[in-house]
Formats: sequence, structure tokens, C-alpha cells
Amino acid sequence: MAPLRRLSGRPVWKGKSAASGALPEPAGAMGGKLGRYPPWPGKIVNPPKDLKKPRGKKCFFVKFFGTEDHAWIKVEQLKPYHPHKEEMIKINKGKRFQQAVDAVEEFLKKAKSKDQSSHNSAEEKNRRNSSEERSKQNSGDEKRKAGLSEGKVRKNMGEGKKRVSSASAERGSKSPLKRAQEQSPRKRGRPPKDEKDLTIPESSTVKGMVAGTMAGFKWQPSVSEPVKDGDPHFHHFLLSQTEKPAVCYQAITKKLKVCEEETGSTSIQAADSTAVNGSITPTDKKIGFLGLGLMGSGIVSNLLKMGHTVTVWNRTAEKCDLFIQEGARLGRTPAEVVSTCDITFACVSDPKAAKDLVLGPSGVLQGIRPGKCYVDMSTVDADTVTELAQVIVSRGGRFLEAPVSGNQQLSNDGMLVILAAGDRGLYEDCSSCFQAMGKTSFFLGEVGNAAKMMLIVNMVQGSFMATIAEGLTLAQVTGQSQQTLLDILNQGQLASIFLDQKCQNILQGNFKPDFYLKYIQKDLRLAIALGDSVNHPTPMAAAANEVYKRAKALDQSDNDMSAVYRAYIH
Repeated sequence: MAPLRRLSGRPVWKGKSAASGALPEPAGAMGGKLGRYPPWPGKIVNPPKDLKKPRGKKCFFVKFFGTEDHAWIKVEQLKPYHPHKEEMIKINKGKRFQQAVDAVEEFLKKAKSKDQSSHNSAEEKNRRNSSEERSKQNSGDEKRKAGLSEGKVRKNMGEGKKRVSSASAERGSKSPLKRAQEQSPRKRGRPPKDEKDLTIPESSTVKGMVAGTMAGFKWQPSVSEPVKDGDPHFHHFLLSQTEKPAVCYQAITKKLKVCEEETGSTSIQAADSTAVNGSITPTDKKIGFLGLGLMGSGIVSNLLKMGHTVTVWNRTAEKCDLFIQEGARLGRTPAEVVSTCDITFACVSDPKAAKDLVLGPSGVLQGIRPGKCYVDMSTVDADTVTELAQVIVSRGGRFLEAPVSGNQQLSNDGMLVILAAGDRGLYEDCSSCFQAMGKTSFFLGEVGNAAKMMLIVNMVQGSFMATIAEGLTLAQVTGQSQQTLLDILNQGQLASIFLDQKCQNILQGNFKPDFYLKYIQKDLRLAIALGDSVNHPTPMAAAANEVYKRAKALDQSDNDMSAVYRAYIH
């Protein structure tokens, strides 16, 4: 294989594993494999100096075109860009993918132009140097002849002076270029400085890919609470929780650092998952999962794909059939699942469903014994999750709340964001599971913190969705093109996958649920109550909540949240 230095900066494909029958996904000007995810173009770059090299197989540090994401990618997961270009474009029609390919082409075009310019400049410099050297050689020859002639005339002035004159003539016969070469010989094989900057250490290796911009993050555990980091796939960093948040983020290209105030702050851990590289080592613990709705179905599917042993239960038993075919085991009741598994996850719709699942007949609590673990991934209020934690722990169990930020598509893709709080040791035990289902997980401290954070996140998201719908309807009634409005937004600072997808839903009249409208309204209601509990005003959320309530009255509860648009046109 060619040295890494020669590959640096060239486009590649990085993509699916060979086992899945797909070509690797694009990375830089080359390409590579990325678990079960589609190919994506990127280029090999130098990693930050303070980024530790993961242990494992030889790999490259790759920046992906069209994003700010970086990752360690194994050598065998990379493929040359050009040979696979046409095939990859045929099977990937997404807008972001096309933008990434356009970015590759622009990169290659500029590189070619730069190379041509450098080549022409080098040729011109060589011609100029050759011309100057010939001119100086001719001048030297003339001076040598004059010196020799003068030496003959002054022959009788003494042998000493004759030797001085001869030595002077000899020095004059050499060009400045040759003298410089003799005085300062350059060691062979040492690259010039600008070429050396492209070199990637050949010893760079990796066991798993670190996804997203947090890949270059380094942290120092506090003395009072050392953090384990035995899992090479799970790279941790610390945030600081203070009354006045002092955490600031910078891009990885600026060697991402965390600025923390030196106060008596509580350490909060977040972790970048590497589920996307498909090289997760599944835990040997038996996993249970309760609730196979829009989110739960994708989560269980990814747990099974990554090799976990999973037992499932759902209130509507027919939903379990597909997962039984994929290798899952069937649990007859929540209590049975908990009693036969080491760690049981649950993901249900609201606080009432979460309580009924634990406290109801044949519920979770009946299966809890000392050492049994329960992880609630439902989006509920802090009071509900605190109550559930107390009853689980009272029976000798271990409890973790872990609500997820995302939608059905992100759940299916294993790209959820997981917000966890509670038993720190259980959080670490769930490492491989979180990697399988999400791209990033955050540990937020004591029980209740994750519930509060999740409600705030969904409050922002729900309010934004209502504003999008309001803007599109205002454009329509004032005679403006809704498509043009979307095009303008997509070219500005608000551009995002969420914005584009939800606007497309509205323009196409397709409200197939990716995130149920009734659930985002529930989260807004709970967020407003959270604000009331601390006497904090939430007027924007309250206004958005009223719009969603009207949409529910128009029978939009089981449609996607983007159906809030219909509250404005009826």
C-alpha cells in the first residue's frame, strides 16, 4: 500500500461494509466503508496534534465534503473516488449527497488549477535560473581570461601575487547557484515544508470511527470522579455545569477545546458514539426492550444488527413478529422481560404509559431484583422519571433515564442523540447499546436532568416547526412562492435537514408521521409546566402549543408534526 503521505488530501469514498453488498462511503478524494450507511465523499487530512490515535487497524483521518464532520476511517473502508463515482451517484439521489459531490468536484478543480499553476511557475523559474546561470558563466569566463592576461603582464611582480590572482579568477568562474549547492547541501529525501504539512503519521490506527465534530476532543477527568474509558469505540469528554454556563465549542479544525470556569462545578459527561462504523463489540449482557413504536422499532432493529441479544415486548404483540424473524426473543410480559434480562430498555409515549408499564399488572417492578437494570427512554417530565427511579432502586434495581432526540428516520439510521442521567455505572454498561442506536450520548448527572433537557430541546423544535408553518402560509396569502421561500431559507443560516424535510412535507401534502404531532404537543405542554415550576416565562412555547392544539382539534394528532400547517389554513 502507498505511504500515507502520498494519499493525503485525495478524495475517497467511504461507505457500507462489504458484507452488506455495498460499496464503501466517500471520504475526501477517496472513499470508504461506514457500517450500514450510504457512501459519502471525503478527503484525507492531518488530524489535530492533540488528538490521540485510536488503537487497532491502520486508518486515515478523513474530513467529509459538504459537512464539518471528521472521522478515523480504516484503510479497508476507503475506496478511490473516481472509479466508483458514477455508481455512487446513481444509487444516492439525496440533495446533501449531491452537494457533497459538487464540493468534491470543486475541490478537484481547484487542486488541478493550482497544480497547473505551480507546474508553469516551476518551469518558468527553471528557465529563468538556467538563463541567469549561463549569463553568469559567460561573465565568469571573460573575467578569468582577463585575469590570466593580467597575470602574464605582472609575471615579474612575484609568485605570491600570481597565486592570489589565480585563486580569485577560479572563484569568479563558479556561478552563484553552484556555490550555494556546495556550501549548503540539502539532505536527500527530506520534503519541503509545505509538502511535509500534508504528511499523515503512518502509525495512525483505529478500532472504531469517531463520528461528528467531537472526534478531536480531549478531556481530563476530575480528581473526585475519575471516568472510565476502557471502550475504544466510545470517546468521552467533559462539560461544565455551572449557574452561568461556561462551555464554548470550536470546530475540530481549530482543535476543539472546552473552556471551563474554575468553580465548584458538577462534571457532566458526554460521549461520541461510533455506531456508524459498524464495528461495535456488543455487550454480552442480555438486553430487553419494551415498546415498539416509531422510535423503539428502529432502536431494536439496530441493536439486533449490531449483534446484541434482545428480548422484546409490545402491548400490540403483532409488532414483535418482524423482530422475532430478525432474531429477537419474545417476552410475554414486561415483568418476564425484566426478570430474564440484565438490562431492560423502555420507550413509550407519555408519563401515564411510562408509569403503567412499571407499576401496572405484570409490570416492570414485578421483575426487578437486586442487580436488575432499567433504562427508560421515554420523553416524560422530571417528576415522573424521579418517581420511577425511586421505586426501581427501592427493589435493589439500577435506574437510568435516557430519552432520545430524533425522529423515525434517525432511529432507523442509528443516529439518535441520547440524553442520559442517573446511575453512572449503568450508563457505561449501556455503551455498546447506545453506540448501536445513536451517534452521540450525553450523561447529564442526577435523575431528572435528562428529562428537563429533553423537554427544552423538543420545546425549541416544536416552536420552530410552528414558525415554519406560519411563514409558509403567510407567503401563500401574500402571493409569494412557497418553494422560493424554501429555496431562500435553504441558502441562509437557517438551512438544515429538519427545515428542508418539514417544508417538503408541507409542499407535497405528505404528513406521514416521522414524529407524531400529538407527541410534540405533549412535550410543549410539559415544557411549559417545567417553566411554570421555576417561575420562568415561556410565551413562545405557549403560543406554539395553542397552534398544535388547534391542529389536534382538526384530527391531525396521528400525522407528522409538520401537519401543524393545517391549523393555519383552516
